[in-house]
This record gives sequence, structure tokens and C-alpha cells, in this order.
Amino acid sequence: MHPDSFEPKQLAQGRKHTLDLEFNVGNHQVTIPLFVFRGARKGKVLVVMSGVHGDEYEGPRAILDVCATLDPAEMAGDMIAAPVAHPPAFWAGTRTSPLDGRDLARTFPGDPTSSPTCAIAYYLGKTVIARADFFADLHSGGVKYSMPTMAGYDGTDPRSRSGAQAFGARIIWEHPTTAPGRTLSFAKDHGIPSMYTEANGAGRIDPEDLRVFKQGVINLLKHLSILPGQPVTRTVECRLSGDGNTDLSLRATRGGFLIPLVALLDKVKKGQELGKLVDLHGSTIETYLAPSDGLVGMVREFPVVEPDSIMFLVTGLDSQT
Repeated sequence: MHPDSFEPKQLAQGRKHTLDLEFNVGNHQVTIPLFVFRGARKGKVLVVMSGVHGDEYEGPRAILDVCATLDPAEMAGDMIAAPVAHPPAFWAGTRTSPLDGRDLARTFPGDPTSSPTCAIAYYLGKTVIARADFFADLHSGGVKYSMPTMAGYDGTDPRSRSGAQAFGARIIWEHPTTAPGRTLSFAKDHGIPSMYTEANGAGRIDPEDLRVFKQGVINLLKHLSILPGQPVTRTVECRLSGDGNTDLSLRATRGGFLIPLVALLDKVKKGQELGKLVDLHGSTIETYLAPSDGLVGMVREFPVVEPDSIMFLVTGLDSQT
């Protein structure tokens, strides 16, 4: 089905629908799988997406597992789920597209005639995200990075805050701004509350991360009253605050072998050494110093480093913690 023909309200209520959005860009055909759960009764619409980065697997597995058990007859409202939003990158196992080198998470609102990734962003935004009453984008650290298992949200939108809290992660991360090009910036521009996740990554699916993600999707359905009952949440153990834009992380200027000296969520002081890059004789090439007091919010775990690689991100601790 071409995205321009996709109209969920024309699908039968009280049923699970599986379909593909298909379109051509230049010489490339793109196929994006979708689930559409039409509740037996009217209500709000949850849109949940994963696989925006092709090397992140917790989200796709969580969506597939939830969609295998969700009963539309119990629902008052709809869920639209895209388990793999960026198939070219997913099948290549890469963060960015092998077709055009672009990062889908930096490409919204996209362009249907430009490149494959731009077209994916355009159609996902216009056809899928824009239909949401609440939007959730499930990310993780991917193959090369580790991040805390958490829910992040736009701190300027109370609806986003309540959704992130309902998701049920033990760590939540409030951001004062939303960088452009993201799924969440698209949602914000369209007045849609939203949240995203991160998790340990490393190219594997940690069982506890999977449990949190699956329960989190169910929690959002209950939070929106699409499913009956109350979200099953846990006490928030850590509230992070600050810009979560990984593009602003400390970066390598040279290639080498990384030796981290801190772990995820360690408290650090400004100027503290976070890690060092060495050559294969063990000589230090460069060191990475904390730019401020805070907590380590991201660590590069893949030790072979290319120039301009993201290395560490330090963020603040919310005063409520």
C-alpha cells in the first residue's frame, strides 16, 4: 500500500491489521511494516515506533511481542505500531542508511523526492506520527553505545511528562529543548505529546530491558485509556535533566582504541577524566574530560574509534532526585 492510501479509520474496528507501506525513491523500493489495532470502541490513538536506527533491537522485539498478544476487543481506541521504521538500516545492522548514509533520526520532516531516508521520514511523519494522540519512539544504545534504560521527554509539555512517567522506567530524563530533525521534534511541531526510550544496547536484547519496554507500551495504552486498568509503574530512582542531544557529546578527533575510566550513571566532576584513547603501543593519543559536573548519560562501548566518533555524554541530575 502506498502511504498516501493509508487511512486507518477505513479499517474494520475490533481487529488487528498487518500491512506494508511501500513506495519508490529513485531506483530504491522501500517497504515499512505496520500493525494497526482498531479497538472495538472509539478512543485515543497511540503510535509506537522503533528501529529508527537499524542497530537497535529492543524496540522491534518489544513491539512484536506486544502485538502478538494484544486483543483489539479489549481496546477503546487504536494503536499503530511500526516495529522497524528504517528497514534499509535494519537489514544492514547499521545506525544509518546504507543507501544514502543518512540518519533517519536527524531527517524529519523529510522530503518524498530527495533520498530514501528523507522519503521514509516524510511518509512516517505525514502518514503515521501525525495520527497520534501520543507518540512513543523506542531507542537504545545500539551496537556501539550504552545508555541507561529510561524514558525521555520534552520538559515543556506536561502531557509528555505524564506519559514518560506512566511508561514505568526507573530512570526518566527531562529535556528543556528538542533538537530538530527528530521524530519527537516532528511530533512537537504538530502538537503531539511524545516520549522516547533508551536502553543498554550493545547489539543484544537484555531480558530486563525487554520487560521494561513491553510493559511500557502496555502502560501507555492504559495511560491513554485504550486498555482498561492502571499502568504498572515503579518508583523513579533517578531523574536526569539537561540536553540529551547526543550530537553534542564529547567526540574523538583521532582514531584509536578507547579505554573508558567511568561507567554509565557515574557522578563526575567538571574536568574529571572520563576515558582515554590509546594507540596499539598503549600510548595516550587524547583524553576526554567531563565538561561539567553531572552524571554519565552515555558511554561508547565499542572500543575501536574513528575520528569524530561520539565518546561520552554528561548530563545533569534533576533537583527532585
